[in-house]
Amino acid sequence: MELATKRFLLRDFTDADTSAFEAYHSDPRSKEFYGPEETKPEHTRELISIFKAWAIEQPRLNYQLAIIQRSGSRNLVGCCGLRRANAELGAAELGIELAPEYWGRHAYATEVMRALVEFGFDTLGLRVIFGGTVSANSRIGRLANAFGATVIPRQTPAWMSRKGWTQIEWRITKQQWENGHLTITGKRRQKAAR
Repeated sequence: MELATKRFLLRDFTDADTSAFEAYHSDPRSKEFYGPEETKPEHTRELISIFKAWAIEQPRLNYQLAIIQRSGSRNLVGCCGLRRANAELGAAELGIELAPEYWGRHAYATEVMRALVEFGFDTLGLRVIFGGTVSANSRIGRLANAFGATVIPRQTPAWMSRKGWTQIEWRITKQQWENGHLTITGKRRQKAAR
C-alpha cells in the first residue's frame, strides 16, 4: 500500500522503520500528549507489529502508514492512518503524528492529511472521517479547522484531566470536505495547471 504526495511516500511499515519510530516516540515532546501506557518502549514495538498485521488483513480495514520523505535522506517523518475497524459503517478514524523535529514545518501535516482524506472519501468510499486529540494540541485543532471539520467535546481520560486538558473529537463529512477551503484551493490549482 502506497500513497504519494508531492514530498512524501505514505506506505506500509517495515521492520526497518522500528528504530526511527522508537526514537521519535522516546522524545519527551512526543510523550507529552500520550497516556502512561503509550510511552513505554515496548509499546512502540507492539504498534509496529499491529500495523504490519493490519496490512495483510483481508478485507483490510485499517491503514496505518509510515510517512517517508521522497527526496534526500528518505527519513521516517512520522505515521498516519485511517482506521475503520472500530468505526461505524462508512466512517474511519484519521490519525497523524509527526516526529517532533518536523512539527510546524512547511505544512507537512496538511499535505499528509489531504492525501488521507482524499483516499478515504474517493477510494474507500467513506462518508465521515473523524479524529481525536487533546485540547493542548493546538496544531491538530488548527489543522482540523482548516479542513472544515466540526469539533465535538468527548469524555476525557483521567490522565488528561489531571493536566487540565480535555479530549476533543473532530469530524468531517464528504460534503464538508468537498466544500472546504483546502479542497477548493487544490481544485483551483489543478484547473490552473491544465
